[in-house]
Amino acid sequence: MSFFKESGLMGKQVIEGITLKSVSGKKTMMTIFEFEPNSVIPSHKHPHEQITYVIEGEMEFLLEGESKVLQAGDGVVIPSNQEHSARVLSKPAKAVDAWYPIREDYVFGKK
Repeated sequence: MSFFKESGLMGKQVIEGITLKSVSGKKTMMTIFEFEPNSVIPSHKHPHEQITYVIEGEMEFLLEGESKVLQAGDGVVIPSNQEHSARVLSKPAKAVDAWYPIREDYVFGKK
């Protein structure tokens, strides 16, 4: 078993106003996203299954044409290859994502 602290994970700015940290095992991955107010994740899709759980702030999430404002404690399950996007509202936000399979483009490691 490998232990980690969020403060010990490398961060990377993936889009202006959006920072990503990640940790993974052999088959699963978890990412932590920090969002500045009004930041945007453009519409996209990927072959990975994704579960997003908001832990701070609010974001408007669009999944296959359905829009919902997610607040701390809310989440969304995104099936493989489903079009989705998000827009952070007026305050900073933070979310945790679970992924299967691992997104190799998000593997950064520890500091």
